[in-house]
Amino acid sequence: MKISGSSDVEEAHIDLTPMIDTVMFLLIFFMVSTRLGQTETDLGITLPGLSDASGPVDMPDEQIIEIDAKGTVVLNGKVYAGKEMPDLVQTLGRYRVSSEAAKNKYMITVQAEDGANYERVIDVMNACAGAGIKDVTFGSG
Repeated sequence: MKISGSSDVEEAHIDLTPMIDTVMFLLIFFMVSTRLGQTETDLGITLPGLSDASGPVDMPDEQIIEIDAKGTVVLNGKVYAGKEMPDLVQTLGRYRVSSEAAKNKYMITVQAEDGANYERVIDVMNACAGAGIKDVTFGSG
Protein backbone atom coordinates (compact mmCIF):
# COMPACT_ATOMS: atom_id res chain seq x y z
CA MET A 1 0.00 0.00 0.00
CA LYS A 2 1.21 3.26 -0.95
CA ILE A 3 0.62 6.30 1.31
CA SER A 4 -0.07 9.42 -0.55
CA GLY A 5 2.43 12.32 -0.18
CA SER A 6 -0.15 14.91 0.75
CA SER A 7 -1.76 14.91 4.15
CA ASP A 8 -4.90 16.58 5.37
CA VAL A 9 -3.31 17.61 8.68
CA GLU A 10 -2.28 21.28 8.86
CA GLU A 11 0.72 22.48 10.78
CA ALA A 12 0.15 24.24 14.10
CA HIS A 13 0.42 27.99 13.66
CA ILE A 14 0.53 30.67 16.43
CA ASP A 15 -0.97 34.03 15.55
CA LEU A 16 1.14 36.80 17.19
CA THR A 17 -1.11 39.69 16.17
CA PRO A 18 -3.17 39.83 19.42
CA MET A 19 -0.01 39.65 21.54
CA ILE A 20 1.61 42.50 19.58
CA ASP A 21 -1.57 44.55 19.93
CA THR A 22 -1.57 44.01 23.70
CA VAL A 23 2.09 44.96 24.06
CA MET A 24 1.55 48.12 22.02
CA PHE A 25 -1.50 49.01 24.13
CA LEU A 26 0.52 48.58 27.35
CA LEU A 27 3.39 50.64 25.91
CA ILE A 28 1.04 53.49 25.00
CA PHE A 29 -0.70 53.28 28.39
CA PHE A 30 2.57 53.56 30.33
CA MET A 31 3.82 56.38 28.11
CA VAL A 32 0.65 58.39 28.68
CA SER A 33 0.44 57.74 32.43
CA THR A 34 4.09 58.60 33.15
CA ARG A 35 4.68 62.02 34.69
CA LEU A 36 7.40 64.13 33.25
CA GLY A 37 7.24 66.69 36.08
CA GLN A 38 9.58 67.58 38.85
CA THR A 39 10.00 65.09 41.67
CA GLU A 40 9.10 65.91 45.26
CA THR A 41 12.69 65.97 46.41
CA ASP A 42 13.15 69.57 45.32
CA LEU A 43 10.27 71.53 46.81
CA GLY A 44 12.28 74.61 47.72
CA ILE A 45 11.18 74.72 51.36
CA THR A 46 13.24 75.25 54.46
CA LEU A 47 12.60 72.99 57.40
CA PRO A 48 12.34 74.52 60.86
CA GLY A 49 15.52 74.59 62.86
CA LEU A 50 17.77 76.96 64.68
CA SER A 51 17.76 80.42 63.23
CA ASP A 52 18.79 83.88 64.26
CA ALA A 53 15.91 86.15 65.18
CA SER A 54 16.02 89.28 63.08
CA GLY A 55 13.58 91.08 65.34
CA PRO A 56 10.72 90.56 67.73
CA VAL A 57 7.96 88.25 66.62
CA ASP A 58 4.44 89.66 66.80
CA MET A 59 2.23 87.15 68.55
CA PRO A 60 -1.51 87.66 68.39
CA ASP A 61 -3.24 88.64 71.60
CA GLU A 62 -5.61 85.75 72.27
CA GLN A 63 -8.59 85.56 74.58
CA ILE A 64 -10.22 82.21 75.35
CA ILE A 65 -13.98 81.98 75.87
CA GLU A 66 -15.01 78.75 77.59
CA ILE A 67 -18.45 77.16 77.34
CA ASP A 68 -19.22 74.28 79.70
CA ALA A 69 -21.83 71.54 79.36
CA LYS A 70 -24.39 73.59 81.32
CA GLY A 71 -24.12 76.48 78.84
CA THR A 72 -22.12 78.78 81.11
CA VAL A 73 -19.94 81.25 79.18
CA VAL A 74 -16.71 82.28 80.91
CA LEU A 75 -14.14 84.86 79.78
CA ASN A 76 -11.21 85.73 82.07
CA GLY A 77 -12.96 84.22 85.07
CA LYS A 78 -16.16 86.23 84.58
CA VAL A 79 -19.42 84.43 83.87
CA TYR A 80 -21.72 85.89 81.21
CA ALA A 81 -25.42 84.99 81.15
CA GLY A 82 -28.35 85.59 78.85
CA LYS A 83 -28.83 85.06 75.15
CA GLU A 84 -27.64 88.45 73.90
CA MET A 85 -24.81 88.83 76.47
CA PRO A 86 -24.39 92.65 76.15
CA ASP A 87 -21.65 92.62 78.80
CA LEU A 88 -19.64 90.16 76.69
CA VAL A 89 -20.14 92.31 73.58
CA GLN A 90 -18.86 95.39 75.46
CA THR A 91 -15.88 93.49 76.89
CA LEU A 92 -14.94 92.10 73.48
CA GLY A 93 -15.37 95.54 71.90
CA ARG A 94 -12.98 97.08 74.46
CA TYR A 95 -10.56 94.20 73.83
CA ARG A 96 -10.64 94.84 70.06
CA VAL A 97 -10.15 98.59 70.45
CA SER A 98 -7.24 98.18 72.88
CA SER A 99 -5.56 95.59 70.62
CA GLU A 100 -5.92 97.87 67.61
CA ALA A 101 -4.53 100.82 69.59
CA ALA A 102 -1.51 98.74 70.59
CA LYS A 103 -1.21 97.53 66.96
CA ASN A 104 -1.54 93.90 68.03
CA LYS A 105 -3.45 91.25 66.19
CA TYR A 106 -6.43 90.07 68.23
CA MET A 107 -7.95 86.60 68.21
CA ILE A 108 -10.73 84.87 70.08
CA THR A 109 -10.69 81.12 70.77
CA VAL A 110 -13.97 79.43 71.68
CA GLN A 111 -13.52 76.27 73.73
CA ALA A 112 -16.73 74.33 74.19
CA GLU A 113 -16.97 71.15 76.22
CA ASP A 114 -18.27 68.01 74.55
CA GLY A 115 -21.76 68.29 76.04
CA ALA A 116 -22.11 72.04 75.37
CA ASN A 117 -25.18 73.31 73.56
CA TYR A 118 -24.39 74.62 70.08
CA GLU A 119 -26.83 77.46 70.61
CA ARG A 120 -24.47 78.92 73.23
CA VAL A 121 -21.56 78.67 70.78
CA ILE A 122 -23.61 80.61 68.23
CA ASP A 123 -24.49 83.19 70.91
CA VAL A 124 -20.77 83.69 71.57
CA MET A 125 -20.07 84.00 67.84
CA ASN A 126 -22.86 86.60 67.58
CA ALA A 127 -21.30 88.52 70.48
CA CYS A 128 -17.95 88.46 68.67
CA ALA A 129 -19.60 89.73 65.50
CA GLY A 130 -21.36 92.45 67.51
CA ALA A 131 -17.98 93.56 68.88
CA GLY A 132 -16.47 93.65 65.37
CA ILE A 133 -14.16 90.68 65.91
CA LYS A 134 -13.65 88.53 62.83
CA ASP A 135 -10.77 86.26 63.91
CA VAL A 136 -12.54 83.50 65.83
CA THR A 137 -11.07 80.02 66.18
CA PHE A 138 -12.28 76.91 67.94
CA GLY A 139 -10.34 74.85 70.44
CA SER A 140 -11.03 71.62 72.24
CA GLY A 141 -12.43 72.11 75.69
